[in-house]
Amino acid sequence: QVQLVESGGGAVQPGGSLRLSCVGSGFFTLDDYAVGWFRQAPGKGREGLSCISSADGTTHYADSVKGRFTISFDTADKNTVLLQMNSLKPEDTAVYYCATNFRQFCDSEFTFYGQGTNVTVSS
Repeated sequence: QVQLVESGGGAVQPGGSLRLSCVGSGFFTLDDYAVGWFRQAPGKGREGLSCISSADGTTHYADSVKGRFTISFDTADKNTVLLQMNSLKPEDTAVYYCATNFRQFCDSEFTFYGQGTNVTVSS
């Protein structure tokens, strides 16, 4: 069974950091595909945050997280993608999802999502 499972969410104070993990199972290996991170805040639509291409490792970031978040394939585990989140702000509070488009590049629609992990940034 193909699935994506996110972990690493939690509560953190403004200015703090979290590292989210996305683990794929049932895939050949997750790093064969482009993987993206998305979030949905209460009462808002889903926002695309970042993507990493499996073809060449190219990364993309939304302006809202550029310079603060870093996406990467876990070098120790080909089925894991990481999202390092630094300098967190209250407006980063949301449910965070990883997804894949089963392609190598980030320019195709993401159709397969995990169940999400909650991130709360509050003092």
